[in-house]
Amino acid sequence: QVQLVESGGGSVQTGGSLRLSCIVSGDIDRNTCLAWFRQAPGKEREGVAGIYRANGRTSYGAFVKGRFTISQDITANSIYLQMDALKPEDTAMYYCAARLQSGSCDPRPSVYNYWGQGTQVTVSS
Repeated sequence: QVQLVESGGGSVQTGGSLRLSCIVSGDIDRNTCLAWFRQAPGKEREGVAGIYRANGRTSYGAFVKGRFTISQDITANSIYLQMDALKPEDTAMYYCAARLQSGSCDPRPSVYNYWGQGTQVTVSS
């Protein structure tokens, strides 16, 4: 069983920054993609960023445009999402997810095996 616990959400003004954290517990191997997704009310869940545990390779949603950075600390079994230059349209619930025994990160939420409960990010104008 794998558990993911997010933290770090909050309310900021446009242009502000937040750093999200996700602690992963349980049996995950090198061939795991850990990713951040988000979902705003009335919208579909979308991929924000992913990091492949084995080699640290990262991928980002097109809307990120250099504003966010995903990173990992393998010894701490954690991933992070540094979000800068936040916009009101970034307001959403942000989720951490794990895709086990994968060859790469995939932006489709349906292929992820485990999910955290989410942390709310609100950006005001």
